[in-house]
Amino acid sequence: MGDFSGALQTLSVAAIPILFAITLHEVAHGWAAKQFGDRTAEMLGRLSLNPIKHIDPVGTILVPMAMVITTGFMFGWAKPVPVNFSALNNPKRDMVFVALAGPAANFVMAFIWAVILKVTLLVGTPGGGATEFFRSMADIGIFFNVLLAVFNMLPIPPLDGGRVVRGLVDESIGRTLDRIEPFGLIIVVGLLFMGWLFPLMRPALEFFERLILSLVGL
Repeated sequence: MGDFSGALQTLSVAAIPILFAITLHEVAHGWAAKQFGDRTAEMLGRLSLNPIKHIDPVGTILVPMAMVITTGFMFGWAKPVPVNFSALNNPKRDMVFVALAGPAANFVMAFIWAVILKVTLLVGTPGGGATEFFRSMADIGIFFNVLLAVFNMLPIPPLDGGRVVRGLVDESIGRTLDRIEPFGLIIVVGLLFMGWLFPLMRPALEFFERLILSLVGL
């Protein structure tokens, strides 16, 4: 009962930063695609800050709840914003910018949460309930946004990092990546179950967290 109560408390603190993280990540992809000629996301109403439009029942609800209850760790994803790469002005080049937009949005949000953390520590009452609530929320906002950015930049298609690599390499290598893409998520799940995924990401996670905190003087 205590574990379940703790999980609900974690969910209540984490809900806002996580919903913003996954929503703005997807909106950033759609917005960037629009700038380069593809209005698919706009026409489908996905350039919206309303998180309901981006909720994936599995990735946004079931997986985060199951993970926080069983492991105390939270992770999830939103419904991907559709991008018609062939509609981009220069598909191979523009694919890189569209892919980078999502992680870039997460890094910006991580910085904003770091500013909120800094302000909370400066003006809050040490040990006060409101101070601890906003401090916990900011900590989660920083960590989750950096996690989402680093995870998505893994060079595995169809993750954003895979899209970036696809847009930068020679077409012969690109076609090989296209053949790997249908198995990309299987590769990610395999790395997760073998316990290799987070050790693989940890150096980048720690580097960017330290960098963002140092930018606001923490």
